[in-house]
Amino acid sequence: MQILKKITSFLAILLYISACNAQEITLKEGDTAPDFKLQSDEGKWVALSDFKGKNVVLYFYPKDQTSGCTKEACSLRDNLPLLSAENTVVLGVSVDNVDSHKAFKEKEKLNFTLLADTAKTVSKQYSGLNPATGFAKRVTFIIDKKGVIKKIFPKVDVNEHHKEILAALKEMN
Repeated sequence: MQILKKITSFLAILLYISACNAQEITLKEGDTAPDFKLQSDEGKWVALSDFKGKNVVLYFYPKDQTSGCTKEACSLRDNLPLLSAENTVVLGVSVDNVDSHKAFKEKEKLNFTLLADTAKTVSKQYSGLNPATGFAKRVTFIIDKKGVIKKIFPKVDVNEHHKEILAALKEMN
């Protein structure tokens, strides 16, 4: 019985690792960013292609109003003037719905657009989903004025991420 439990646990771990590997980011720096259309926190439909001619910081985060996601969003909020000076817009994406985004944006006084990926299609395409939670993985893409992915940040320090983004944008210009 003990051996059966160990084998079952081992198989569960293998399935989990397999699911994690299947959800890895397949996009690479230099790829054309896939276009999409998602509903914003204001209820409007927004497409990535709406921002041609501007740099886009497209960041994926797990969940509205959680500690790490709030720190990351507030850091971007506080540094938006520096990012905007680089001809850049910020778009935050999670699988939360429009109402959740609206409440998060109002509570934290966010000054950029949040996009609702409730069908999880864009999150799967760009960031992969965490198979254990079904939430988007935390990852950031910097997309240039022509729609090309210039930088991918697969690991994010929510307190310092704005500095990495700004440095990457300055390198591009």
